[in-house]
Amino acid sequence: MKIKTRFAPSPTGYLHVGGARTALYSWLYARHVQGTFVLRIEDTDLERSTPEAIDAIMAGMNWLDLSWDEGPYYQTKRFDRYNQVIDQMLVKGTAYRCYCSKERLEKLREGQIANGEKARYDGHCRCDNVQKSRTENEPHVVRFANPIDGVVIFNDLIRGQIEIANKELDDLIIRRTDGSPTYNFCVVVDDWDMEITHVIRGEDHINNTPRQINILKALGAPLPQYGHVSMILGDDGQKLSKRHGAVGVMQYRNDGYLPDALLNYLVRLGWSHGDQEIFSRPEMVELFTLDAVSRSASAFNTEKLLWLNHHYINHLDADYVAQHLSWHMNKQGYDLSNGPDLITIVKLYAERSKTLKEMAESCAYCYQDFAEFDADAAKKHLRLVAKEPLELALQKLSALADFDWQIDTIHQVIQAVADELAVGMGKVGMPLRVAVTGIGQSPSVDATIHAVGKTRALARIEQALDYIKTRVDQ
Repeated sequence: MKIKTRFAPSPTGYLHVGGARTALYSWLYARHVQGTFVLRIEDTDLERSTPEAIDAIMAGMNWLDLSWDEGPYYQTKRFDRYNQVIDQMLVKGTAYRCYCSKERLEKLREGQIANGEKARYDGHCRCDNVQKSRTENEPHVVRFANPIDGVVIFNDLIRGQIEIANKELDDLIIRRTDGSPTYNFCVVVDDWDMEITHVIRGEDHINNTPRQINILKALGAPLPQYGHVSMILGDDGQKLSKRHGAVGVMQYRNDGYLPDALLNYLVRLGWSHGDQEIFSRPEMVELFTLDAVSRSASAFNTEKLLWLNHHYINHLDADYVAQHLSWHMNKQGYDLSNGPDLITIVKLYAERSKTLKEMAESCAYCYQDFAEFDADAAKKHLRLVAKEPLELALQKLSALADFDWQIDTIHQVIQAVADELAVGMGKVGMPLRVAVTGIGQSPSVDATIHAVGKTRALARIEQALDYIKTRVDQ
């Protein structure tokens, strides 16, 4: 049997971390067994579904590189198919027209709640007398004739055997008064038509599963296997919300995370392989199994995600990291032709950067000039005592040929200045760092000066000397 999974988001908002984890688990399982992964957009909620949400879902899937083999399918383009199946069910008697008014249903509900009963439809229109006394031209919905007796039993791939009595399930509306089919029914027909064998989704769908199984049985369709993943909680044990980091996936891109870090973090939110923490994408595909997915809820920890991101910035190929960095550099408005290549930036700043956004902000002086020095850094390092080291460094750096503008030769110049003046390297390096960057922190001063470039570095040292002279004059 060819294994086929699907990710079926509703486009009523962004692709959040819970949805992304579901997509990842479905994708990994399909890839692990050399199966097929389907993307389906469940947009039957016509009032809440938006093109912007669809775009956000697509952007998130593409950024995470969770490629699909089929789709995207859109439920709104399959209404004719759904209604064809509903009409066949009406003929077979597995569905029926319901003419109950909103007033009757509300009164029924209020009475049930007052009596401490579960609010559910009472099957009033299911009897033949009602059907014979009304016409299909009258306003009505169509309900599924759910079995009255017995139980629905299914073996959840994550949670084990689950049983739900049919008496707990009422007759689900499968077509609204306006003729549009409903979510739970569309899902069933889609899974049937698309030959989905494994449905991996959040635990909030557990209550939908017995209803969908009953409809599938009524259609004579094969049943997929179901696995329901536990929810993700905040680190305080509460339901995940924006204050915990439950934002759209693309916000993580905007905040400077690599997709590899987010995927690695998400796969571990409910799945494990021994004590291993770091997983490459091929390792995830090779090792992922549903029986290793936990039934317990997982807690989202931003610090752990940040740690992973720092790891990946430092351990992935610099060229790959640079490709993702370019988005942030453009966001900062840098002219990338006016500075070092991005691979150089990655190699220079990776160790001190937890996010790509931080990296892009840190290297601003490599692409843009600054008008002022950081006040604290200048007060400490651009003093009169720094004048002689800066003048000598300027003289020696100016003498370097363009082809000799290398990190090693720049380091040798700094060492030569320190030796000649009989001072420590810090007495030369720190004034140079502030002069060339405008701030008090940077990667190694020789590599930083090299990255800034000869013309710009020499001009900034002169600018620092003018600043020192101004301080002395005052």
